[in-house]
Amino acid sequence: MDHSFLLQPGRWKIQGSWLERNEMPISVKGMTLVAWNRDNWFTMATKLVFPGSDRAEIAMQYKGRMDDGERQYSFLLHHNLLGQIEGEGWIGLSSIVQRYWVLGDKQRRSGFETLHRLDNASYSLTSGIMSGHFLSSTMEASLENLTALS
Repeated sequence: MDHSFLLQPGRWKIQGSWLERNEMPISVKGMTLVAWNRDNWFTMATKLVFPGSDRAEIAMQYKGRMDDGERQYSFLLHHNLLGQIEGEGWIGLSSIVQRYWVLGDKQRRSGFETLHRLDNASYSLTSGIMSGHFLSSTMEASLENLTALS
């Protein structure tokens, strides 16, 4: 596995666009920090802001575990707008796919992320949040590894 995102500690810059149902796309920027400890636990913190918009920022705190040599993992996530979330991820040859669901949510919200590896320092991200069977928002963004540039 030649992935540098998630599998290695690092700082990642996010830049792209956010789209909500019946709205025009808006700019989104952010940062993700990934850290690992010796017991195969990872943490990931992401903050997204929407420059030039009155949309509230999004903050996410992940905690997950992946055993050595495994290609699948599970995680818990606290999302400042959605609340408590559980999820799973799969490590593919050229992409990382995550799926999650909001716990105890009457709107049955869930989401997905696909991170496609372009090279060691960059990924393309596509994500979406669903309410029941309908998409409520999507994001397209690029991730750039700031750790590799240091």
